[in-house]
Amino acid sequence: MANGDDLRPTAAGASIERASPVVPPPSREIPTANIPPARFTAPNRVNLTEDNQSLLNSIRSSAALTPQERNTLFNLMTSSEENGAAQFREVVSRSDLRRMALSLTSDLDRFLEMARNKNGSNRIQELLGRTDDLDTYFFNAILSRFDHIMTDYEASRVAMQGMRVFSEEKKTEMCSYVRHHAIPLACDRSGYAVLKEIINVWSSLGHFFYRDQLLDIVARNALYLGYDCYDAHGNYVVQHVLRLNDLRCTHNVAVSLRGSCFGLSFTKFGSFVVQKLLDTEEEAVMVVRELVRCDEERLVRLARSDYGNYVLVKALRVMQESNRIDLFWDLANKLRPYVHLLRGRNVGAFLYWLR
Repeated sequence: MANGDDLRPTAAGASIERASPVVPPPSREIPTANIPPARFTAPNRVNLTEDNQSLLNSIRSSAALTPQERNTLFNLMTSSEENGAAQFREVVSRSDLRRMALSLTSDLDRFLEMARNKNGSNRIQELLGRTDDLDTYFFNAILSRFDHIMTDYEASRVAMQGMRVFSEEKKTEMCSYVRHHAIPLACDRSGYAVLKEIINVWSSLGHFFYRDQLLDIVARNALYLGYDCYDAHGNYVVQHVLRLNDLRCTHNVAVSLRGSCFGLSFTKFGSFVVQKLLDTEEEAVMVVRELVRCDEERLVRLARSDYGNYVLVKALRVMQESNRIDLFWDLANKLRPYVHLLRGRNVGAFLYWLR
């Protein structure tokens, strides 16, 4: 056969042509001479702005910052631009943090201004708790402007983060400052909310020793705070500690208010405090006994007041539900002869159904 193909006989004596094996084409090797070897890829870095790069260079070289660089540092901490946080973290990752902390806290008024800014507050908090040496700069700055920091929402978040992450020695000293400033804070229109948050933070962190010291201060001053002190801000703090349902604290508040519940019941926020005391059995008995000791004229005057009538209704209901029938009837019988004077009041409607 001309083409040399192999023929093999079949069972029938015929032959068929066997197909030639398929030979794969030669592989096309890709030359490797021009392919660079694999190498380690560094993490992505943010391209710093010219001003931030200059700031970083100054911080790393330990050179004193120029006024322009101080402004750059302020802008770095407070910038709300889209990549502001990324620029901040890039500078932090490449800085001498001790030098950076010193630069941030050397001008206390500027530090306070940064802390009052939402972005500034968040970024300062990111720097806390890294090392004790670093924390010392921020700790001293916070205590130096303590009143101003604790009466501003954003700035106070810096201080509270410090209370979470600082060393025990620093936490103890900060707690001492809080105790010393507790009553002015409680009466401040912003500070009262910060004081409530401090109580919550210390509870959540298990710092009950510090928290109980603060509760004792509030309890000892409950009468002063219980009245509408500076638009009732102090009163809110008293209500807050009573909502904790801490029996020791509630008892201490009641002791401070003993003999004053009648007068407090005439005021809007004072009546709230008295009603909170009525939620605890022992303190409720104290409040009702004080009311029963009042003469009928004073008691009717309280029952006809806008807020006192709510206190009396709750006092009657609590005594009834707790099966203190003696005190329930002592109070009810003092008011029943004057029910005709109490039309339109909740306590009048309550007494009417006792007839």
